Amino acid sequence: MIHAILTIDDIASRNTPAIVDYLNEKGIAALMFAVGQNVERYYDNAIYAIQHGMIVGNHSYSHPAFSKLTFEEARAEIEKNEALLDRLYKDAGEVRRFRPFRFPYGDKGGANKEALQAYFREYGFHKLSDSQIPFGFWKAMGLDRDVDTLWTFDFAEYNIRPNSGFTVDDVWKRVFDREPFSGGALLQDGTSHILLLHAHDETEELVPGYYRQFIDCLLENGVTFDVPTFFEP
Repeated sequence: MIHAILTIDDIASRNTPAIVDYLNEKGIAALMFAVGQNVERYYDNAIYAIQHGMIVGNHSYSHPAFSKLTFEEARAEIEKNEALLDRLYKDAGEVRRFRPFRFPYGDKGGANKEALQAYFREYGFHKLSDSQIPFGFWKAMGLDRDVDTLWTFDFAEYNIRPNSGFTVDDVWKRVFDREPFSGGALLQDGTSHILLLHAHDETEELVPGYYRQFIDCLLENGVTFDVPTFFEP
């Protein structure tokens, strides 16, 4: 059996409600990471995600590379989005029970990495439960100790853009790759994953229903989607 937790970055977008409706159709609870600027642009769509069972976490306000920020700038990015997400949950009429964070690009802050991890612990951010992940690199890189949420498999579908040379066929190659250069093999029995997709309208225009195609394939190949659980480290 293969287990997975689905995470979706960069909400909100025009296609966020359609993604949410599809996930509910399939009985999948996803952890969606919100960029503050996107939430402000598609506020009602972010509310829709919360009201229809998705967990919305912090993906920074403007999606910068954190290694290029001072600690004060990094903290400002996080806290500006925290205030926005608090308001979002209030307007959605839902209690905000969890405060997970994901760094844009998986960039953990460079020289400020440990200071940021200490900040997350001090201010009550939540860690996605990851004890089920079997890959050696997860512990070797200290990802089992970090509070922020990384991933074990990236569909990389955000690379599908005009003249990029990256197509949906390249996504399928990643899905079925038994010996990936990074991360863990996705369709390997006995594994557990944190999956990364994105809510991008640009991808939707080029590959309509891309998220449906990829997740349907995983379901057909025996992947069980687990409900995200959290703890406060």
